[in-house]
Amino acid sequence: MDREHAASPGGATEAVGRTRTTPDRRAATTAGALVLVAFLAGILSVVPVLEEPDYLGSVTERRGELIAGALFQVVMVAAYAGFALVLHPILRRASPALSVGFVGFRLVMCGFHLLAVVMLSLLLDLAQGYDAAIGTPAAETYAILAETMRNGRDLVNHVVVITTMGLGDLLLLVLLLRWRMVPAWLSVWGLAGVASAIAASILLLAGVVDVVSAPYLALTAPLAVQGLVLAGWLIVRGLDTARLPK
Repeated sequence: MDREHAASPGGATEAVGRTRTTPDRRAATTAGALVLVAFLAGILSVVPVLEEPDYLGSVTERRGELIAGALFQVVMVAAYAGFALVLHPILRRASPALSVGFVGFRLVMCGFHLLAVVMLSLLLDLAQGYDAAIGTPAAETYAILAETMRNGRDLVNHVVVITTMGLGDLLLLVLLLRWRMVPAWLSVWGLAGVASAIAASILLLAGVVDVVSAPYLALTAPLAVQGLVLAGWLIVRGLDTARLPK
């Protein structure tokens, strides 16, 4: 009876399904889903009030935007870290050194993301102090400190985080390209995107471009779009790990 069940069409289908759903396949699908979560959380972590000319007087009233931005940035951090940790067992088979480097850069990047969350909370405190000090000399001091905090957060998010993430992605993409785990064009696109994003960070640091500007967005868009395409590939096709050492 058992042998008949094993030879039945349903049993064969279940066996094939079990064969295709390997740990590597599950890891790739999870990694792709985490990229999408990070992308969505990144969009939702934007705090519109901070981009307004006279933002400081509106921060306390619109504190919900800052709280939501901080919470979504924490979600983004978890997704970024999860992506690296989920892929690490696969990448380690290709190169233990480069895989550890990739995870290390990702975790450092997550640390800076959390620093930006703390800076956002401090910015809210400064705004509340500014509101209480309006009409006194202390208000100008609060305004200067708040602007410094806002600019510092921008530099952390768009220079330090982007550069650190780019260096980690460089290691990941080298592994993907070397072992042909995804199509070569996708890896090369990613490498070009990393170079463009880091260039955008350098220009931002030098004061040549602003965070909310067409040149900055144009330079960072290729890596963002490549990340979405890579996520889709991981979910639909997974990683080709046939060439990796067992």
